[in-house]
Amino acid sequence: MTVPGPGATWQPAPGAASGAIWDGYATWWKATFTGGADVEYELEILPLVAREMAGCRRILDVGCGEGQVARHLAAVLDGPELVGVDPSRAQLANARAAGGPVAYVQAAGELLPFAAASFDGILCSLAIEHVEDGDALLGEVARVLAPGGTFLLLVNHPLYQGTGSGLVDDQILGERYWRVGPYLAEAVTVEEVDPGVAIPFAHRPLSRYLNPLAEHDLLCTRMLEPRPLAAFLATSVAPELEAAIPRLLAMRFEHRPALRTGRRVGRRAGAKMR
Repeated sequence: MTVPGPGATWQPAPGAASGAIWDGYATWWKATFTGGADVEYELEILPLVAREMAGCRRILDVGCGEGQVARHLAAVLDGPELVGVDPSRAQLANARAAGGPVAYVQAAGELLPFAAASFDGILCSLAIEHVEDGDALLGEVARVLAPGGTFLLLVNHPLYQGTGSGLVDDQILGERYWRVGPYLAEAVTVEEVDPGVAIPFAHRPLSRYLNPLAEHDLLCTRMLEPRPLAAFLATSVAPELEAAIPRLLAMRFEHRPALRTGRRVGRRAGAKMR
């Protein structure tokens, strides 16, 4: 499958961005982001996910890729059942080769092959940006998450890390500032993240995550905007400025369908009293 060049807009067929394309980048991903190769995963993302998913007994990792997050949870949590799902055959092959007590299933997040209320914990770490139909994925998460369950969603910060955002080092005016791109404009663009590695990213404003989940009775109970790691800022030309700009946004949701039922009962009761 051919991906348009960097900066192009893209409208692929469903599943393409997170399936066949990632087959071609599986070796690059494994070498670049796993086994301690990436400082943000090692020192920030993996510990954060473990803290927020603690206590869950059956956990689904949507967009698990090569499986490092699921393996970490298996290693540090107290014996949960772990399932990883990803549309990329090559990524899952690497996941299975790495071993560990995780069951892997090849499927798209937009069409999960599990019964309703199958999991009490679901996570999606830096994967929904590579999914064309984010609403479909979030709807599937709500369907397979049990009442009272936890959903942890990690995304690149949609305000500060979106298309067109980044550090501006103006040598002429002697100014350094953080430029914010067109935050409300939803688009899928292709970004060259390494030489020869062009990946599609879907930008969505924050409301496009919160509102669809709220419609399915998943309420946000915790938001985390971690300060960038000192190790990441070591080569920055403006470390103090970048230290105040979050790269990651983590949102924890709880499935609370009883609240919707309670609101409906309250409205009916009020009508009877009048």
